[in-house]
Amino acid sequence: MSKDNPRLLAVKTLNKISNGSYSNLQLNQVIDHSELDSRDISLLTNIVYGVIQHRLTLEYYLKAFLKKPNKVDVWVKELLYTAIYQMYYLDKIPERAIFNETIKIAKKMGHDGIRRMVTGTLHQIKRNGLPTFDNITDYLEKLSIEYSVAPWIIEQLNNQVGESKTISILKSINHSSKQSVRFNSRLTDKQTLSEQLEDEGYNVQSSKLVNSGLILSNKSASYSDLFKDGYMTIQDESAMLPVESMNIVPSDKILDACSAPGGKTTQIAEQLDIRKDGHVFALDLHEKRLAQVEKNAKRLHVSDVLNTEACDARNLDILFSDEQFDQILVDAPCSGIGLIRRKPEIRYEKKLSDVEHLSDIQLDILNSVASKLKKGGKLVYSTCTILNQENVDVVNKFIQQNDNFELVPTKTSLNLNNSSKYLQIYPDDYDSDGFFVCNLIKK
Repeated sequence: MSKDNPRLLAVKTLNKISNGSYSNLQLNQVIDHSELDSRDISLLTNIVYGVIQHRLTLEYYLKAFLKKPNKVDVWVKELLYTAIYQMYYLDKIPERAIFNETIKIAKKMGHDGIRRMVTGTLHQIKRNGLPTFDNITDYLEKLSIEYSVAPWIIEQLNNQVGESKTISILKSINHSSKQSVRFNSRLTDKQTLSEQLEDEGYNVQSSKLVNSGLILSNKSASYSDLFKDGYMTIQDESAMLPVESMNIVPSDKILDACSAPGGKTTQIAEQLDIRKDGHVFALDLHEKRLAQVEKNAKRLHVSDVLNTEACDARNLDILFSDEQFDQILVDAPCSGIGLIRRKPEIRYEKKLSDVEHLSDIQLDILNSVASKLKKGGKLVYSTCTILNQENVDVVNKFIQQNDNFELVPTKTSLNLNNSSKYLQIYPDDYDSDGFFVCNLIKK
């Protein structure tokens, strides 16, 4: 068996992730040090993220076939998870190939006893089928295992949006995420970019959420020279909504208080004009993350209106005097519960205490930037989470503490149907990331 076998690499990658490595960093490192072709990279990535995404479900399935699960090595469990995932979640891989490859890996990474145990378990699974969820009597636990999401998240969603909407959200986050890009209005327009991408073999559709978004399929957008040359950037549709709600004019001075990695910063920048003194000031705690913002701005040809500064957004008095910005964007640090489809570890790693801690930080940032906004200026608050504690609850507390701010309707280019003044997008609404956007005007 080759050292670059994608299934072997998937098991080794999952084993390291289960020991504490970050999935994206570990996977990128494996790909960079292998000689895999694009098809094998796709299979490796699919298996690694698929197993992480369905981990609670796979653990439940496998446990039914192990006599002493606590005595089975972690890597052997990961190997069997990859086999079950391929058998029951992927439809283009013959069962014979899954069995052969799994048994070969067991022999290569272990010894003959493990090979026999893995072979026996696979045949048991094939013979008996997977256990049903109907045997789980606790309703919350049943949903948690069936959809592989931590119980506390399900409980919070149930309290917030009810059972039916919660299940709809849980179903949607186990579907593959769409690939969306934003065209760079400084260099091209939507129609021209769409035609060029179709000529390159992409299937192209317009976004239903944002005017500046396109949905691509067939291959990765990062392969296109149009991406490398800055004609477009990869960004989820929902993540484009906060800037679309700002109604930017070319002469605006805008503060992006939490800017990295720079998707929204560059979206702001492409609408500003240096000849009219338009500027975006991009902040982040870490210089290294600001370097990514600057790199993105350079690729998209918008560096002329960008200023970056490493700074904690809760301590702005050292950088800025009061009332100097026309608009301020606070895309606040958050739990990222809206990104569960794209970043599956979030569903296991985050805790309710994280949400409560983050909501305090979010309110502190809003209070810090408030004095830097001109009267009549707009403050846009956004997060990529779908929990009220980090969204509407934070906004309500901010307004209570700052009665010179008024909540106004959040309007975007495609006038999304929204019964509240703020815009809340759940992952099942448009099969995008979950997002919250709120517009406040300083009186």
